[in-house]
Amino acid sequence: MRRNMRGAIRKYLSSHISAAPTVVAWLGLTLVVEKIWSHSVPAVLGLAALYVVCCLYSAQTAPAQTLPAEGKAVFITGCDTGFGRAAAQHLDAQGFEVFATVLDLSGEGAQGLRKVCSSRLTLLQVDITQLLQVQQALLDTKVKLGLRGLWGLVNNAGMCVNFGDAELSLMSDYRGCMEVNFFGTLNVTKTFLPLLRQSKGRIVTISSPAGEQPFPCLAAYGASKAALNLFMSTLRHEMEPWGVKVSTILPSSYKTGQSSNQEYWERQYKNMIQNLSPSLLEEYGEEYTHESLELFQNFAQTANEDLSPVVNTIIEALLSPRPLVRYYAGPWVGLMYFVYSYFPQSVSDKFLQRIFVQKKIVPHSLRKENGLNAQNGLNGSRLHHNNNINNNNINNNNNNVDTIEKK
Repeated sequence: MRRNMRGAIRKYLSSHISAAPTVVAWLGLTLVVEKIWSHSVPAVLGLAALYVVCCLYSAQTAPAQTLPAEGKAVFITGCDTGFGRAAAQHLDAQGFEVFATVLDLSGEGAQGLRKVCSSRLTLLQVDITQLLQVQQALLDTKVKLGLRGLWGLVNNAGMCVNFGDAELSLMSDYRGCMEVNFFGTLNVTKTFLPLLRQSKGRIVTISSPAGEQPFPCLAAYGASKAALNLFMSTLRHEMEPWGVKVSTILPSSYKTGQSSNQEYWERQYKNMIQNLSPSLLEEYGEEYTHESLELFQNFAQTANEDLSPVVNTIIEALLSPRPLVRYYAGPWVGLMYFVYSYFPQSVSDKFLQRIFVQKKIVPHSLRKENGLNAQNGLNGSRLHHNNNINNNNINNNNNNVDTIEKK
């Protein structure tokens, strides 16, 4: 119990969340409905009170002392857009020497960074899934650093290639996510570890709550992030004797990369439909699959455009004398982990669906099956009713015969 309480305190102090009253009310109502768990309500209320106290303490505590940024070099992946681009710009402004990878040196992201950043910025064209490009980036970085080590590696590059049920997701979707999110990050991390060990530096990885919680329709993406999370946890233990600190950032929903690009998701959806077997598509139905696309697009449009919570967390993980193992960046994510850790699974699943996507359309085969069962039930009721009527008529006739005989 004490271990759980300590874990809860660490989670609360590292998260910045603001829960809407409607969701808090919904959670309270769900708890009441969960009769089977009623005996644990006092413990939950105690944890909730602890959460409020920790949040107030965190808000009133003065900011911790940080290390100086001057003279420190940081290598960041995936700086074309999103967290990577914003982090590269802010770290440069803080005084870091930034090595930022992009997929296209002539692209909008690279050009934008050149305009706003200082001469300390070095742009490198790198596809993290290509070993030779990563090794060349290491050589280029070494040339500029000279005898200095690399203070920080920010693993930001990642992708989500599809949105759909696990059975409907193509094998190419699973491989695509694993290739970038896990193997690509693994490739970069292993390549740059000697420089990081030399400086006793930091590894900061942007992961996702989808790697630990069952987000509907994100099986391919979530599986790749789950592999990444476990690798970073293992690496953290192994790097401790070397003095290298390893942190993982778990952000909430933000508008980054292709997340709000409707044309991109339409293309991904068409690719899925075209490559599904006719029988499987018939069982689920296009109405069901298209609803998933619409729900995700609607959710993506409501994502947070202010990336500063994640960028500030990256800076904290790089400059804090004692960086946290995990950071929860952005609204909802801290509350989501609290519910996931301490509430029954049924409550956690409902909460996750409520804040993510709530599907209403049932797969085509299940609709047919339910309709058939309902029809069979109706026919059975009618047959039972008719049998009762027939039995009553027979009984009435027998009674009439008995009456005639007695007369």
